[in-house]
Amino acid sequence: MSEKQIEQTMPEGFQAMVVEALLFSSEVPLTTAKMREIIPGVTEKRIREIVSRLNRDYENAGRAFRIQEVAGGYQMFTLPEFAPYVEQLFQSRQKSKLSQKALETLAIIAYKQPITRQEIEDIRGVNSDGIIRTLLARGLITIAGRAEAPGSPFLYKTTKTFLEYFGLNSLKDLPRLKEIDELIAADADIQEKFGDHLLKEIDPEVLGMKENGGEYQGDEREDQTSG
Repeated sequence: MSEKQIEQTMPEGFQAMVVEALLFSSEVPLTTAKMREIIPGVTEKRIREIVSRLNRDYENAGRAFRIQEVAGGYQMFTLPEFAPYVEQLFQSRQKSKLSQKALETLAIIAYKQPITRQEIEDIRGVNSDGIIRTLLARGLITIAGRAEAPGSPFLYKTTKTFLEYFGLNSLKDLPRLKEIDELIAADADIQEKFGDHLLKEIDPEVLGMKENGGEYQGDEREDQTSG
């Protein structure tokens, strides 16, 4: 039996409904591999087609949500303009925010990874032991091995949880620092997560981003879809 014949064992319309139901019910991004385990005969190509069609349907119908690709999977998100109303609904569930110091440390790790604690402290100018422990406990960073340096210090990198927390599909989606103020101004959800002083005090050159033709270019970043 061909792949096309297998795919047609479930009506296409029902496949789309199942994909929608799975995404609606999941609290974490769903990979195409996971959906293929659940839906008989569906292919990765078919799932991508379904997601595109659902998003077109949502837009045409004026719905308040879309499906986005995040951390190597798909997840439903409400549109930014509805964030103030959703926040009021969940006021009783106060989300633990990261402090400004933790955000600065996390930004350094995200843009310079893998990086040692000493390198982080050289950039920040202060001890970062407690903040690194906090970020490890929150699952936002992990140990990526040891550096070839005296004492073989740990190297740190961001995780899949980091991508999910900030709504990124991969590290390639990290914004250039010059774009951050625009992102904050345009997105209330980002304001809520990052705070009012998001990375403003971090110099692009400090993070290793070189000026090229008037724009700051970061080092080439690999896709990151697992912790």
